[in-house]
Amino acid sequence: METKSDLFKWKHYESAIILLTVRWYLKYSLSYRDIVEMMRERGLEISHTTIMRWVHEFGPEIDKRIRPYLRPTNDSYRTDETYIKVKGQWKYLYRAVDSMGKTIDFMLSENRDMLAAKRFFTKALASPHNQTPRVITLDKNPAYPPAIQELVNEKVLPKETLVRQTKYLNNIVEQDHRFIKKITKPMLGFKTFHTAEQTLKGIEAMHMISKGQAENNSSVLSAVEWLNKIFGIVV
Repeated sequence: METKSDLFKWKHYESAIILLTVRWYLKYSLSYRDIVEMMRERGLEISHTTIMRWVHEFGPEIDKRIRPYLRPTNDSYRTDETYIKVKGQWKYLYRAVDSMGKTIDFMLSENRDMLAAKRFFTKALASPHNQTPRVITLDKNPAYPPAIQELVNEKVLPKETLVRQTKYLNNIVEQDHRFIKKITKPMLGFKTFHTAEQTLKGIEAMHMISKGQAENNSSVLSAVEWLNKIFGIVV
């Protein structure tokens, strides 16, 4: 992992300012131009393209740095996809939460098919904060059962894993999508798949922090302090 000095090297602005603007953009329903105005009120002239570059760079870094601190999720997976617009076309954001609403994992995909579903479950199962699922609750997407069956055949999932397609039990993940959609709505779609992926990593990471999934962030203030701390920033 890069040190603070490597990460913020050659940046024109202080590291705390960079992380502040990135955090605001990923956590609240704000456009880049909203943040430009807010920073101008603080006496700082920062262009919206600069803030955009910071988000693309540091959004994934937040996701990477909080992973070791994530508390364990439970073994009841609630899985669903939502739509994200990229270059004027709808792409698929695979997401899973546990029965308490804690984020298990997420993955942006060009396609909504068996291979994408399998990739998503493989990613979720590889994350140290997740347990092997006892039960997986799905929507009616027909790609899921064959993907799960392949993972059972490959002994990635135990054959005892219960799979159920029950819409009302998946309300918890559909409700959780709303937060992500609320943040992405002012963005008016992404220009490239890569920038969508980079930004969504940061949005999902901030959402996990706000849900209390990371250690040492029991209040809003301590969450901010904790994030600065894991980036090596002393304010």
